[in-house]
Amino acid sequence: MEQSAKKLLGSVTISPEVILELEKEVKSISAFKAKIEEHIAGDTTRLLDIILLGAIKLEASDIHIEPEDSNAKLRIRLDGILQDVVFFDQNIYQHLVSRLKLLSHLKLNITDKPQDGRFTIEVGETLIEIRNSSLPAEYGESIVMRILNPKSLIGLDDLGLRKDLYKIFEKEISKPNGMIIVTGPTGSGKTTTLYAFLKKIQNPEIKIITIEDPIEYHLKGVSQTQVAPEKGYDFSDGLRSIVRQDPDVILVGEVRDLETAKIALQAALTGHMVLSTLHTNDAAGTIPRLVDLGAEPSSIASGLKMAIAQRLVRKVCKKCSTVSKPNSDELIELKRGLKKLPASIKLPDLDKLQIARVKEKGCEFCNFTGYKGRQGLFEAFLVDSEMEKFILTNPPVSSIRDLAIKKGMTTMYQSGLIDVALGDTTLEEVKRVVEEDEAQPETEVK
Repeated sequence: MEQSAKKLLGSVTISPEVILELEKEVKSISAFKAKIEEHIAGDTTRLLDIILLGAIKLEASDIHIEPEDSNAKLRIRLDGILQDVVFFDQNIYQHLVSRLKLLSHLKLNITDKPQDGRFTIEVGETLIEIRNSSLPAEYGESIVMRILNPKSLIGLDDLGLRKDLYKIFEKEISKPNGMIIVTGPTGSGKTTTLYAFLKKIQNPEIKIITIEDPIEYHLKGVSQTQVAPEKGYDFSDGLRSIVRQDPDVILVGEVRDLETAKIALQAALTGHMVLSTLHTNDAAGTIPRLVDLGAEPSSIASGLKMAIAQRLVRKVCKKCSTVSKPNSDELIELKRGLKKLPASIKLPDLDKLQIARVKEKGCEFCNFTGYKGRQGLFEAFLVDSEMEKFILTNPPVSSIRDLAIKKGMTTMYQSGLIDVALGDTTLEEVKRVVEEDEAQPETEVK
């Protein structure tokens, strides 16, 4: 593939020949490794094309290039799990880092400070954004590339929601005002969920504006703005300006400080639908976290309409997984965790249940992991009049959680057990991602 000025300015066009070649040959990590090794001593530009397109073909979310004592390691994150691909010598590593820094508009002569940049890959008609982070490490610069593939932009119908959750989400996001917060750690799918909400409610009759750090995906028909803290343009400044732009729906990438929380809640109280994210462990933690930031309980109680927490679990590989009866411990676990589900959630007879088992070392289709793809585990509660009054008492997380469960909230752990009972994932995978629930409240919350 010929190098061009366009490439050096932050865009890579993958040639049709390379696309066709990798489409045919790269169907597993082992094939990916073989393809890289075939070109490892050749042109750096071609090698990088293969690394980028191969990772995209395998549906990786991130590419890691990590320098070590005498070489460097390439890893990719598949379904949330990092997997080794290949080792490079230091010379190839240095060439790759220089190429990536040029593409990402990073300074080549700065190696002792973190740098962030991005570039675009053109794969046929598809534009894929790559967010690049460089971090000084013991043996050189550690490079991590986040792949922002527009294929990841899915609608509400594709989130794999249970019917009860789908109805709740659909109803709440259709309301004209109020704040909806999605919580969870980095990489738990919060942005995907928020964008699915936007796609569901988007129509020519409403104005949607987002403020993000950074803009991850470009949405047609949506006004998107990106914070620039180095220029004094942060979430609170941007949000103040957005409110003056006559929006109907506002998406705030993250509530990080009191000023942003106050403006977002005020916007929710004055006729806007506000969508945002927050870093907490569960849905109930949303309210104390906002209080910790300095927001008034009265504003939270009136402005917040729904809190959602989510995680992602791997789904069992449909080509190599098997099913069998749960053992006695597994059956006790399932029965204990699922005994207090709302009547609207229908499950198979647990005494006749067959649960999924992953094949040891998997198969080529699942890259020898036993799992292929991921789906969300959710817990959500609504702020109704009872919850509103309760928030005004400034209750602890445990009490909010108890009241939410009493009012019908299915916990993330229960959500995982439901997926186990339906044969989508394994008990081991659910426990890897979510903590087991403590005993649920038997008595009414005071």
